[in-house]
Amino acid sequence: MFLSKKWKETLIGHPLNPFNPNLMRHVSLVAFIAWVGLGADGLSSSCYGPEEAYMALGVHTNFALYIAIATAITVFLISLGYNQVIELFPSGGGSYKVASQLLGAHVGLLSGAALIVDYALTIAVSTASGMDALFSLVPIQYLPYKLMAEVGLIFGLLFLNMRGMKESIKFLMPIFLGFFVIHVVLITYGIFAHHEGLMLIVPNTLEETQTTIKLIGWVPVLALVLHAYSLGSGTYTGLEAVSNNVNFLREPRVATGKLTMFYMAISLSMTAGGIILLYLLWEPKAALGKTLNAVVFHSILGDSPFGSIMLTLTLLFEAGLLFVAANTGFLAGPNVLANMAIDGWVPNRFRHLSTRLVVQNGLFLFGLFAISVLIWCKGKVSLLVVLYSINVFVTFSLSLFGMSVYWLRERNKASSKWRWRLCVSLTAFIITSAILCVTLVNKFEEGGWLTVMVTCTVLFFCLLIKRHYRKFNKKLTQLDIQLKQPIDLPLNPEPIDTYQPTAVIFIGKSPGVAMHTLLYIIRMFPNHFKNFVFISAGIVDVESFSGQNTLQKMRSEVNENLEYFVKYCHQYGLAAEAYVGFGTDTVAELTRLAEKVSKKYSNCIFFSSKLIFENDNWITRFLHNETPITLQRNLHFIGKELVILPMKI
Repeated sequence: MFLSKKWKETLIGHPLNPFNPNLMRHVSLVAFIAWVGLGADGLSSSCYGPEEAYMALGVHTNFALYIAIATAITVFLISLGYNQVIELFPSGGGSYKVASQLLGAHVGLLSGAALIVDYALTIAVSTASGMDALFSLVPIQYLPYKLMAEVGLIFGLLFLNMRGMKESIKFLMPIFLGFFVIHVVLITYGIFAHHEGLMLIVPNTLEETQTTIKLIGWVPVLALVLHAYSLGSGTYTGLEAVSNNVNFLREPRVATGKLTMFYMAISLSMTAGGIILLYLLWEPKAALGKTLNAVVFHSILGDSPFGSIMLTLTLLFEAGLLFVAANTGFLAGPNVLANMAIDGWVPNRFRHLSTRLVVQNGLFLFGLFAISVLIWCKGKVSLLVVLYSINVFVTFSLSLFGMSVYWLRERNKASSKWRWRLCVSLTAFIITSAILCVTLVNKFEEGGWLTVMVTCTVLFFCLLIKRHYRKFNKKLTQLDIQLKQPIDLPLNPEPIDTYQPTAVIFIGKSPGVAMHTLLYIIRMFPNHFKNFVFISAGIVDVESFSGQNTLQKMRSEVNENLEYFVKYCHQYGLAAEAYVGFGTDTVAELTRLAEKVSKKYSNCIFFSSKLIFENDNWITRFLHNETPITLQRNLHFIGKELVILPMKI
């Protein structure tokens, strides 16, 4: 046990104290680091989004100018819309919180389910695209190992994120900055090296537009541009990541979030728009086994030794940034899952934090989900991008529609700027929903059906889980009311004699369950136990870790619950005291406290209640933590017995 703990701390890092007032300064993100960690998803989409749009134009490549302009405008419109989300929801949650609170719980569920699938696909598509860039540098006989390398990379990112969000970002920061710098330099050089063609882009585009309209009409031309624009929708992915993770940003969170969004909008519009301009100027042709970016950068750099080295370096940074983008799924996805767990849509265990204060269960789920998708798609980026882009625009559309509804509702209370804000959010909603419809219709048979099916499956299971928790909580509330005992007698406690028989009772969140255990012990062993010791652990999860005030509130609630049981015993002349611990692992904290109590009370027996369901199966055991069973096992190893009292629900 010692060795396993030592190895765990060596690999993952030492446990963090959530009650340390300086901790948030250590784990929170300043705007620059947040841009690196959360902006990589959006910036990396310039590796495949502009290419998809350009190739869709066919022979009418001059229309790419419209795509470049529309891309830059769309990026800033979506960013402005999400700035409003950051202002309204500074505790994080992004699209899920917006849809839940402004459009209703079930619309929020749709947004949450879409985000779960979206972030898993973020990991999958970025990993596959990055490996495509890497494997384009090696001989073709190594291609069969690409899928294996993708799976291995996901496991590596999973391990890295177990150490903590800030640590994973710092490790990947040089890759992000290297990509950004080298692409800005190449785009700038490529444009100025072809400055003669730059002056001809606008007249050539206008001339081709007029000629094509005369041949086929303006409706087909508009349809072609919109089709290409929608296929390049992958360019806008990742813009919602900041609003989902505002709670991890450095104070003042709103200002930090807005600055991060500005960095993301500027960097994405520069790279995506710049790469489309390079396509227009250098007119690259698709080549087998090479991305269009690789072709155009090869044309710019030439075949000299220096050019070959720079091209290799560029592709390596592209692959690296895509891996950083895959890491974004691990940063943002588990946080969405944790917010849904707080609302009862997914199992409670997904809101729990590890000793490094990351959502450990969520990390594992997203890692396994991404690996499953990769294996099913055999690492094909073209298919993964289709699956990916649909849910991205589901969340975009719901968030921006929610903000539009909010400004309409609050127009009488809001400031005079509400019209401008409504205009921004409504315009962004119209654009994103139009892209969603076009993508869904055009790509449904090519793989879009799978995204719809998987998302609907997630929705179905979430509804079942919510139904179960709703029934369970209703019965638990009734139980708390029924078993709540008043404290109205004078307190007259007996002094504690540590050598007398002692009943040690584990207390959970429900006072009704704990009272059932206490009364059951008194009835089963009349006048046997002379001391009653109550043990409870306050667990720091995603909800309580949102701020120091919330942590203190959780601590007060746990202490008040324990104090109630001590007073209840005292009013009947029973000797009693309480022990409390706080941490991220319920079993670990309770085991530690149990060892401490057993050293003081040599003649003690531990008691706990276990909820028994009428239809008990692995599903109910997964939805509810099996803490008593695990505690019983742990106490057995230290020579103590835990009696588990069944309680039917």
